Amino acid sequence: MLDVHRLRMLLEFAERGTIAATAAALGYTPSAVSQQLAALEREAGVPLLDRTPRTAQLTDAGRRLASHAAEILAMVEAAEADLAAPEPAGRVAITAFPTAAVAFAPALTRAVRAHPGLRLLLRQTYGREVLQLIRAGQVDVAILDDWTGRMAGWQQPALRFYPLVTDPLVLVVPRRHWASDPAEPVELLRLRDEPWLAPPVGEASRRAVDQVLAAAGGVATAPSEFEGLATILSLVARGIGIAILPRLTLAGGDSRVAVRDLPGTSPARSLYAVARASSTGRPAVAVIIEALTAAARGLAVAAH
Repeated sequence: MLDVHRLRMLLEFAERGTIAATAAALGYTPSAVSQQLAALEREAGVPLLDRTPRTAQLTDAGRRLASHAAEILAMVEAAEADLAAPEPAGRVAITAFPTAAVAFAPALTRAVRAHPGLRLLLRQTYGREVLQLIRAGQVDVAILDDWTGRMAGWQQPALRFYPLVTDPLVLVVPRRHWASDPAEPVELLRLRDEPWLAPPVGEASRRAVDQVLAAAGGVATAPSEFEGLATILSLVARGIGIAILPRLTLAGGDSRVAVRDLPGTSPARSLYAVARASSTGRPAVAVIIEALTAAARGLAVAAH
């Protein structure tokens, strides 16, 4: 009989491509992963990996079994959801980029407190690799951001996408820097000589910031670059410079900064919660999705 845990490991290998990457993703040593996959080969009765001293890749049989594994694991999860107790219970693993983790953590904590049998694990993860974590069953719910607008049209049978909130860019300056009426329109051209702070070049949020600044005529000196929007916000609060940030970065509140809407229609990102279609029937996952969507409605109201 094929071991479900090893099937999940095979599916992870099919997505990662190497023993080392699979081990890193699952928290095992490469030797342990190799041994588990070898045991799965014995269970299957056919070679699943074509190994060389330096590499390993799936055989045709391995690729076929990996395809079956995705279906088998989804069916197992669907069966568990069908048999689950009506009251939400067990651990729900969530991953989010740092800004979203701060913004949604209070609502998630309240949801857990309302259901004593529910346990929460919230991790911070960057990049689109979180979709792989969802598919592999390592994470139950992920919060993603999308600056391109393409995610709205994504159709993936194994996944469910839940729109949360639209998060526009805003101007953030030290509070003592701003003495004008909050209703007065912002003129970015008058701020071109200020010390600007921004995420590193190449990040999606930096491309959006550059788009705004270019449309306003540019800045006198290239922005200083810092990894992490929370880091940039803390520097603005200390009077180090000014920045254009997603409004959600201010969800934690900071009385040392002033926030102003940008002129015209500024770029915005869309936030989504993502879960496996096979897991959404679990009461615990359903409660988390509900908590996120309710919190998003509150965040949208607060932004206006």
